[in-house]
Amino acid sequence: MLHCMTSEPEQQIGVGTQDAFQRLWTPHRMAYIQGENKPTGPGADDGCPFCSIPAKSDEDGLIIRRGEHVYAVLNLYPYNGGHLMVVPYRHVADYTDLTVPETAELAELTKQSMTALRTASGAHGFNIGMNQGTVAGAGIAAHLHQHIVPRWGGDTNFMPVVGHTKVLPQLLADTRKMLAEAWPSV
Repeated sequence: MLHCMTSEPEQQIGVGTQDAFQRLWTPHRMAYIQGENKPTGPGADDGCPFCSIPAKSDEDGLIIRRGEHVYAVLNLYPYNGGHLMVVPYRHVADYTDLTVPETAELAELTKQSMTALRTASGAHGFNIGMNQGTVAGAGIAAHLHQHIVPRWGGDTNFMPVVGHTKVLPQLLADTRKMLAEAWPSV
């Protein structure tokens, strides 16, 4: 028997107080939350993905453009479609440690990325920046990377506040199973 999808949300009894939020389930984000592909330490040889990506083909590494000192690569865990990063080849953590040529090329590839994203997707605006240090939100703090996130009017910005939607990284049934399996024996 074939079941039709409806626009009515599925109700789960006993899962908490109903609120005004819709839920957008994104279980693929669990890989990011659980630290998949994160380095084991601060050194270039500690599993840094930004150090290993350039050795791959452009297709396998999701590299968009290679420069002499930096490269542009898609983010495996994007905030928006087209989210990319400009990354120096050299394993360096702090923006102030970049050389003048690295800084200039990072700026140039950022400008080129914006142009490419406007051309390909009609981006209305961008969030551009880098998180310096773990306390500032850097997922991989040991290797500098600048985010370029394309934005469009009405996109997913401020989803809980404006869109009354929470993005959840795991289905409730999976969360329940995980917690049940981890529950200590009494």
